[in-house]
Amino acid sequence: MKQDIRRNASGQPGHPERQDLSIGRIVSVTGAKAIVLLDGNLESNQQLPAQRPEMGTLLGIDTANTIVLAIVSALSVPVPAQREGESEIWIAELGLVGELWKGPDGEPNAFNRGVTVYPSLGDRVRVASHHELEMAFCGDAGGSVKVGSIRQDDSIPAMVRVNDLLGKHFAILGTTGTGKSCTTTLILRSILEKNPAAHIVLLDPHNEYSTAFPEWGEVISPRNMNLPYWLLTFEELIEVLLGNPDERKPEIEILQELIPLAKSRYSTGRGKESKALRRSILDPGKYTVDTPVPYRISDLTMIIEERMGKLENKRDLSPYRTIKTRIETITQDPRYAFMFGQMTVYDSMAQVLGQVFRVPVGGKPITIVELTGLPTDVVTVVVSVLCRMTFDFALWSDGKVPVTLVCEEAHRYVPANPNMGFEPCKRAIARIAKEGRKYGASLCVVTQRPAEIDPTILSQCNTVFALRMSNDRDQEIVTSAISDTGSGLLEFLSALGQREAIAFGDGVTLPVRIRFDELKKEHLPRSSTARFSEMWQTSVGDASFLDEVVERWRSSGSGADGELPSATAMMMEALEQGKPAAAAAPLRQSADLSAMPTQEIAAQGIAVQAMPAQTMAAQANGAMGHTRHQLAGRQHSASALPAGAGGGQAVAQPAAPAPAAPADTARHSGLGASGVRHSGVRHPDGMAQAGVEAADRSASMGGLRRNGSLLRKDGGRLAQAGASRRPAIENDNDALSSDGSNTLRSLRAKLMQR
Repeated sequence: MKQDIRRNASGQPGHPERQDLSIGRIVSVTGAKAIVLLDGNLESNQQLPAQRPEMGTLLGIDTANTIVLAIVSALSVPVPAQREGESEIWIAELGLVGELWKGPDGEPNAFNRGVTVYPSLGDRVRVASHHELEMAFCGDAGGSVKVGSIRQDDSIPAMVRVNDLLGKHFAILGTTGTGKSCTTTLILRSILEKNPAAHIVLLDPHNEYSTAFPEWGEVISPRNMNLPYWLLTFEELIEVLLGNPDERKPEIEILQELIPLAKSRYSTGRGKESKALRRSILDPGKYTVDTPVPYRISDLTMIIEERMGKLENKRDLSPYRTIKTRIETITQDPRYAFMFGQMTVYDSMAQVLGQVFRVPVGGKPITIVELTGLPTDVVTVVVSVLCRMTFDFALWSDGKVPVTLVCEEAHRYVPANPNMGFEPCKRAIARIAKEGRKYGASLCVVTQRPAEIDPTILSQCNTVFALRMSNDRDQEIVTSAISDTGSGLLEFLSALGQREAIAFGDGVTLPVRIRFDELKKEHLPRSSTARFSEMWQTSVGDASFLDEVVERWRSSGSGADGELPSATAMMMEALEQGKPAAAAAPLRQSADLSAMPTQEIAAQGIAVQAMPAQTMAAQANGAMGHTRHQLAGRQHSASALPAGAGGGQAVAQPAAPAPAAPADTARHSGLGASGVRHSGVRHPDGMAQAGVEAADRSASMGGLRRNGSLLRKDGGRLAQAGASRRPAIENDNDALSSDGSNTLRSLRAKLMQR
């Protein structure tokens, strides 16, 4: 009987007589709203459940050429009966949301959002049939994906129109624990199943999504992240190096002047000009502080030192010392290795873009950027860089690679309070929200506190999935951000069940209450609530368990595992693509010195002033490793230089001849003689002491001991020569085979001239 009634109500052929299933008549029409006076002579027990109007039920109103669709937004009895059996007035308030156009045979054949033909007073109203629900909610199956079912009829799938959803941004809102992470996973997985060549970047502040996309996700964590410092804008770099810009105005002015010089020096240094020509051809106007081109931190510190040497008033040194000290601290902090830990500065921008935005896709259409483990003071900077790169990549690729950015915990990065948050990050996300649609950059906002997010960002999201929310302010913000005629559904946001949501906007055909499909166990994100009552039944853990916890805790803060090998691998890949194997081979030996303590590196004369000790040691070893036999052969001749060649007092030394140096110590001696800046060069007394201590452990340092007075006298000149040689080692990888010997001959000639 139930199926016959539905077929009659939809007017299928073969049933010329329709049964009257109307439940009331129109008594008021105002704009996009209408009021229905429900029939009071039909008792509830005489109606089928499908014919009873409820909150959110879709009703149909027959007109001459259309069937107007309306959603029940309120039910009321203005004058309740005082006694049993007395008549009452039952009122239903409707929101007009769409219409079905009838064909020549009188059957509906096309759905349109919005209403062009309004119902008239007295028109009869009925519950929409199964066929009408299918036409309304499942119109464009080709460009839509299924995410669940509608609550009014669970046999009708809840479809999401992908182009409208992504092209005009969308938001997933709900109180913590209501299933935001599962909803995000379900929607993205549904999209990826039909679009295997997608480009999605998901910012994951809690490291919970890597298990949700095991077959499709490219996970970028602090262990393998490569985000060079030269990709940062000036504001972002200031946030990393100095912190609050209001308190560091002198330092900011200095960096604003010197960074373009460092960029120009790197650019001219890549050519084959002489060092004198490189110094003279510096065009700071060619680059700005925000131009995303490589430059060396060592060049920046060298320019700072040059400026410090020219200052007559020593009180003006304070901002320069502050900058230099901060640079040294950060570059030696392993937690910043993803930004400052590259062995060699080279143009890796294309590689970074390819890794983040999946070009080519390579079977991994979604990039999951795990932010846990990054230093807390640079998380917003990393998010700012990724958001800014998302828009710029879409802009300069002419929209050929549409990108979707999923911003979890968005209230952290675009707070409503103008005094909170990182301003460049807020601008980057706002730019995607306001202008990204034109260039193929879309935004997904996920947050549990809509009241704390910038309302401008939320208002740009044309599709909203609102899960259960109990906070009045959050509900008000969501209601104010929705301009749909079905916004009356938001009245019962606090009554939604688990896996239920109210969907509004262009991504769905009509405002609807849906129930999401259940995710498979292997696709669940790591966001489930802890089961306290189960976990507290038995004691867990012992001394070894605590040791493991402490070890993981400390390793997460030290960044000791994996950052350097990742940066090395990326650089090796770039070099091997465009250079012969002989040029890249020395770099593979960089692991020999990676575990050397900082004190030992400094004692052997390897510079640790401008970058982490492990990185500098690996770079120097890679630059000179392939000339071991040459340097070992020249060791004796270099050591035979006169002790007093510089005219100063020689360092005390034993009369016995030094034994032959093994290959490794000869390599370190070659490093010291190749012009790499020694840790004590700027401090003569410290250099002499360092030379004596080195002689006790390595016979290959004999040359430094015998020439201690010369190094003490000409320390400043050697520091400048060493710094000028380090850029050549960093960039001229194709000439590594000759740099070591050439530098040694040049240094020896200078010493002989003295």
